[in-house]
Amino acid sequence: MLKWLWLSVAIILLDQLTKWWANTSLDYGMPVAVMPMFNFTLVYNTGAAFSFLSEAGGWQRWFFALIAIVISVVLVIWLSRLRPGQTVLALGLALLLGGALGNLWDRLLLGYVIDFIDIYYNEWHWPAFNIADMAISVGAALMIFDSFRHANAEKD
Repeated sequence: MLKWLWLSVAIILLDQLTKWWANTSLDYGMPVAVMPMFNFTLVYNTGAAFSFLSEAGGWQRWFFALIAIVISVVLVIWLSRLRPGQTVLALGLALLLGGALGNLWDRLLLGYVIDFIDIYYNEWHWPAFNIADMAISVGAALMIFDSFRHANAEKD
């Protein structure tokens, strides 16, 4: 099932391309309206999801990088051991891997992750995110879906 690695590479490329665009086209912290409830807003995240530990003083860069490397190795091994019929799980793992490596690239080279997608309602803003974050979220959802699908099949 390593044939799914093409998807991971595509996510990394799309993620890095859109982050390059955001970093060169947007002014830091200045929202650009795209449509109602959706802006492009360039921000740098030194923490993890939802800026967790973003004010920790710098050690978190290497901590989150190490976690991403370990998880990526585990995902590749897991993907290599899947059976041919496990397509949904393979898709989820490939998306997770691409997202993890896309954000790892930023963390290692820049010391922060570039986020720029800003979803909001009135004055409430979801934490800004990027293509890698979307791939991680969709990949995790597919893995959960796949686990429920197999759990229900075992009950029958």
